This record gives sequence, C-alpha cells and structure tokens, in this order.
Amino acid sequence: MSATNRVIHFEDLRIWQQARRLVASVYRDFKTGTGSRDFGFKDQVQRAGVSIMNNIAEGFERSSDNEFARFPDYAKGSCGELRNMYYIAEDQGYVESQIATERRSDARKISCGIASLSKHLRGPP
Repeated sequence: MSATNRVIHFEDLRIWQQARRLVASVYRDFKTGTGSRDFGFKDQVQRAGVSIMNNIAEGFERSSDNEFARFPDYAKGSCGELRNMYYIAEDQGYVESQIATERRSDARKISCGIASLSKHLRGPP
C-alpha cells in the first residue's frame, strides 16, 4: 500500500465511515414512533449497530493485523444481527418496509466490505 493510501486512524477506513452513517440512521429510525417506546428492542437494535463500529475501531487499534483480524468477524456478526432486527421492526410496524429494506441493504454492503477487510488482514491462505 502506498504512503498516500495508508490508513492511519480507524476513522479513515471507508467501512467504518459507512457503519457510522448506518448507526446514525438507526438512531433516527427509533427516535420517534412506536419503536421508540419499545425500550428493550430499541436498545438492542442500536447496540447491534454500535457494535459494528466499535469492533472495527477496536480491532484497528490492536497491535498487529493478526489481532485486528478477529474483530471484523464480530462486526460482521453484528451486521447480521442488525439485519435480523430490521425484519422484526418491519413486522412489528416500527419502521416502514422501505426503510427496513434500505437498512438491511446497507448492513449487507457493510458486511461484504468487512469480509474484504478480513480477507486482506488474514493474507493469502
């Protein structure tokens, strides 16, 4: 990787930036409406989103790529949890179908990006 493309801070990672935008959307989705009053559900869906960001950041701050490589797996799992939560939110009428579909699509794209990052960190087989 050239010096001009080198990522210095986790905030420079495009995948973390995408996760940040997704988390902001999740918080907006549950700021008002019936879903905002289901405190357990709201907390869980927000925690799933935050976990994506946190695991990317925490892994990046580890001392080696080998240590970093574990954390994308956790973040990817949280993407799956978030997608699942949006099925429930849609079924319960907490969010419109279009919003649920958009959030699941965003989480799926982030999951694919995380898989690429993980593959890069682990290197060739």
